[in-house]
Amino acid sequence: MRDIVTLACERCKNRNYTTTKNKRKTPDKLGFKKYCPSCMTHTLHKETK
Repeated sequence: MRDIVTLACERCKNRNYTTTKNKRKTPDKLGFKKYCPSCMTHTLHKETK
């Protein structure tokens, strides 16, 4: 039931992280504030395809 999703930085669009989510309980896109090595800051990372 859990699917693997990729998280991309909002500022530089690099795909830095992967995580899993339950598609039934959270149908909308995920967003986490994580460290981006390219930007060297904590930025919002949103779910991509």
